[in-house]
Amino acid sequence: MDFKELQRKVMKNAFEYGERHDVKIDEDFALIKLFEEVGEFAKAILIHRKKCRTKKLVSEDVSKKELSKELADVVGMAIVNAYLLNIDLEDAIDKKWINKEK
Repeated sequence: MDFKELQRKVMKNAFEYGERHDVKIDEDFALIKLFEEVGEFAKAILIHRKKCRTKKLVSEDVSKKELSKELADVVGMAIVNAYLLNIDLEDAIDKKWINKEK
């Protein structure tokens, strides 16, 4: 799947979520949701690295799966933010990370 197709599917999911939960998917929502997802990713890292309360400890496989899901949420919300801010994220990543445009 290419990036544009990925973005289309992520946005379809985001807008369906908004309809299902009567939430307006706008720039404010997307930014705050991104912060929330980064926090959940951080929590998953702590659990994965066993730097949490013992009652939260889970197996390596379970913690890795949760970590993957939370990172997917962070990336997904970054894509939603880019879309709502009219940013070509694929181009921005190319310029910032790959071809290192100044």
